[in-house]
Amino acid sequence: MTSLRAAVSAALVAFLVLCGPWLSAQSPTDLAGVWTINRQLSQFPKEVGFSASFLPTEPAGGDRAGQRRGVQSETQEGASRVRFLTDEVRLPPDRLTIDVTPALVTITPDPGAPRTVQPGRRDQEVKIGPITAITNASWEASRLTIAYDAGGGRVIRYAYSAGQSPTALIVDVEFIDGRGVGDRVRRVYEKAPTASPPSTSAAPRDVAPPPTTFPASSPAASAPIDQRPDAALKGLNRLGVVVEGLGADAAKCGLKQEALEAAVTKRLMDAGFRVVRDSDDDTYLYVNINTVTASAALCVSRYDVTLYSHATAQLTHTAATVLVQVELLHKGGLTGGAPGVHADGVLKSVLEYVDQFSTRVRDANK
Repeated sequence: MTSLRAAVSAALVAFLVLCGPWLSAQSPTDLAGVWTINRQLSQFPKEVGFSASFLPTEPAGGDRAGQRRGVQSETQEGASRVRFLTDEVRLPPDRLTIDVTPALVTITPDPGAPRTVQPGRRDQEVKIGPITAITNASWEASRLTIAYDAGGGRVIRYAYSAGQSPTALIVDVEFIDGRGVGDRVRRVYEKAPTASPPSTSAAPRDVAPPPTTFPASSPAASAPIDQRPDAALKGLNRLGVVVEGLGADAAKCGLKQEALEAAVTKRLMDAGFRVVRDSDDDTYLYVNINTVTASAALCVSRYDVTLYSHATAQLTHTAATVLVQVELLHKGGLTGGAPGVHADGVLKSVLEYVDQFSTRVRDANK
């Protein structure tokens, strides 16, 4: 009996040691869920990152002039890691999905690469898209801190915490180097609405549910709904093209609106579409590119390609039929590189999305 009590006591102590922090602070689960960025409440500084002396320049083995000027050299892998981690801060994801368990936290940005950290574990190697970073994560009550080691004494530290409202998520980011904390930026996310759960008071199986009714003025009242995949793309053979977002920084990085419009238009015409440039009257392809220059040697662009159309509909909250904009397809991404090659990389990615859209439209019309 004594040995049994000792075994039970030992098991209880072990359980409390391993799970005590989780049990004493169940509020970390408040961070779990899907979050969308609130751009009005978030900060978007024009310049954010490590100081100039810490920006990657020549890879190790490059000329000695950079070393004489006091600019830090590093490997190509290290330079890529710094760029990737810094780009994530400059162009934050529109959507975050956070999964929390007693042992692990998985954060999936959209767009972006997912990462899984183990709070309490020191120097954890984490694969994030094309890079691998050493991370140190920890819980401080309901606050989750993740420090990414960018190399060369540089750290990018994230702090995730619940806002004053349970539907708000605060993400604070700090750039830390040998001189202490540098740039700081705060982003605010809001809980994404969830679909209503199915009713638990289901009708008896031998009783058919009442048919769906539509307003008499609605086209759905007289026509069946085509629910086949990509049905909204069927019959599409004419598109407008609108390109926006290219500013002074984009020009410095070699991106030119006329060249981009011409390339997109040609690709669509080659796919068999009739193209109307600078038109958003009906269904059109919208290309938006936002570019920032981190330095004279680094360009970062966020690019989005969206296929929009218009339709008339009577919404549940409107008394009359209204004109609405409909998003049919969307793709977006993030890239960074030297000014000499940056424009080619952005154009290649945009045209890949255009090709994917063309394929889906072609498949829908088979």
